[in-house]
Amino acid sequence: MALDTLVVLAEPTRLRIVETLRVRESSVAELVAELRMSQPAVSKHLRVLRDAGMVTARPVAQQRIYRLEPGPFQELDAWLRPYRELWSRSLDDLERHLDRNP
Repeated sequence: MALDTLVVLAEPTRLRIVETLRVRESSVAELVAELRMSQPAVSKHLRVLRDAGMVTARPVAQQRIYRLEPGPFQELDAWLRPYRELWSRSLDDLERHLDRNP
């Protein structure tokens, strides 16, 4: 559900992790260095993201490499679509109004 995704992303550290993983897959160690946080703290946030289906991990040697999963983000995009359409129509209406009334 998109609202669950919003709740998970409302936490700033989890949002930063998602933004990092949007650019590239990363190990826990890389995320620790990027976020300048302890490994247990990063792992806690990754567990929440994993439980929400937003990330998955694959083992590579002794590391786990995390990546984003598209499903929750596609659901969020679908949930936001009517709001984008509403704003788009409103902005189109404003543009027409401004064009008619210089």
